[in-house]
Amino acid sequence: MKKIIVTGGLGFIGSNLIKILLKKDFFIINIDRVSYASSFYNTQEFIKSNNYKFIKCNINNSKRLFSIFKKFKPEGIFNLAAETHVDRSIDGPHPFITNNINGTFSLLECFRKYSKIKKNSKLIHISTDEVYGDVLKGRSHENHPYKPSSPYAASKASSDHLVFSYVRTFNLNCIITNCSNNYGPRQHPEKLIPKLIYNILNNKPLPIYGNGKNYREWIYVDDHCEALIKVLKKGKKGEFYNIGSNTNLNNIEISNSLLKIAKKTINVGNKVKIKFVKDRPGHDIRYALNSNKIKKKIGWKPKTKFVEGIKNTFIWYLDNHEYYKNISKKNIINRLGNKID
Repeated sequence: MKKIIVTGGLGFIGSNLIKILLKKDFFIINIDRVSYASSFYNTQEFIKSNNYKFIKCNINNSKRLFSIFKKFKPEGIFNLAAETHVDRSIDGPHPFITNNINGTFSLLECFRKYSKIKKNSKLIHISTDEVYGDVLKGRSHENHPYKPSSPYAASKASSDHLVFSYVRTFNLNCIITNCSNNYGPRQHPEKLIPKLIYNILNNKPLPIYGNGKNYREWIYVDDHCEALIKVLKKGKKGEFYNIGSNTNLNNIEISNSLLKIAKKTINVGNKVKIKFVKDRPGHDIRYALNSNKIKKKIGWKPKTKFVEGIKNTFIWYLDNHEYYKNISKKNIINRLGNKID
């Protein structure tokens, strides 16, 4: 049985990835430092599996990380350990430098030593479409120049460059993926879609930045996870792969989609209406990925249409209302990203 390490496996994408990997008969070692965005609720479905092991560890602790690598001898590593919320990076950039840049450096140094022990191991570094910045026309391909707008995006761009430099300089077997906006079950409600769902379920206004016409490309998390597994199996060393759905929607359209589902499912309160709030600084207008490379070279394509995925997402939060109870309300209700020192 192949052993896989997932860093950040108590988070949104990490926990969904583990769920799918376990169904494919991998043995999973979940390494997570247990931050505010980590949730053991995300792993309750498989926590008792004989093929699952959780270890609390910060990837900045390279010495301990290396001891875990030596003990379990994974054939693949998915790096999902990161600070991910743009608004938080505006209010306080420091953790993004510490975890996204320094953490990636620590992981790479660990992997460099480990690669001498297990030469065929592979590291998949998961990144974001935000590194490309605004894409007002067309779609950004893998050779598109990086132009990050937020401290979050800049920290991820930096980590991408670090990973590639270790491929070129030290010949490490690493791959970088850049994905569009994920949505689905188990996502922390500081993010747009679970925040809107929470407010719908609790008869609160739906806070939308600016004029609501910022476009993002939305991909269902399971489709992203399946792409990552295909990259592990078929991806080439040193390559970048964009992972997107080709479905671009603005925040008003997202809100209206959720309201349409809600009105067919529950009694929606009279306070549930779109409320435009002050825009965050440096808010990019549009992201859009060209994902032809992964489709042609690896044979992946998304399966979940947005209308199906958003319905699945709403129902999951409706059925798992306990999920919200483990999260501080200030991390659910308040919009961040307006604090300028």
